[in-house]
Amino acid sequence: MRSVLLLVGRDWFALPMAAFQEVVAAPVVTALPAAPPTVRGLFNVRGQIIPLLDTGVLLGLGPLPGCSFAAVVQSRYGPAGLATTGAPEPAELAWRVGPAHGKGTVAAYAAGERIAVLLDPMVLLAPADVAAES
Repeated sequence: MRSVLLLVGRDWFALPMAAFQEVVAAPVVTALPAAPPTVRGLFNVRGQIIPLLDTGVLLGLGPLPGCSFAAVVQSRYGPAGLATTGAPEPAELAWRVGPAHGKGTVAAYAAGERIAVLLDPMVLLAPADVAAES
């Protein structure tokens, strides 16, 4: 399965290529003071204002210390940015190596020399979870 690998802290996650739109390096983020911990703020992509979500918080890993890149994905509610700690890269998920645990995750797959957990962006980016206080 064609996918895009995202480095979140020390862990690798994969997005299906069909959900992925583009990568934004060093997004300039405007913070939202009253936003829940999942929302790092907003950033501009060619005139379109997109929420930047803390992928670590969404996955229950804790807040990311920084955001080097944003992976822009399409959800049923429009585009959203997923904060990453490294440059997203294309990959082919070879075979399933185990189950995944956590909301919005599908299974663990071999991706070259790495193991990556496949994400389901439609589940991961459900409004109730994005807006939840952590």
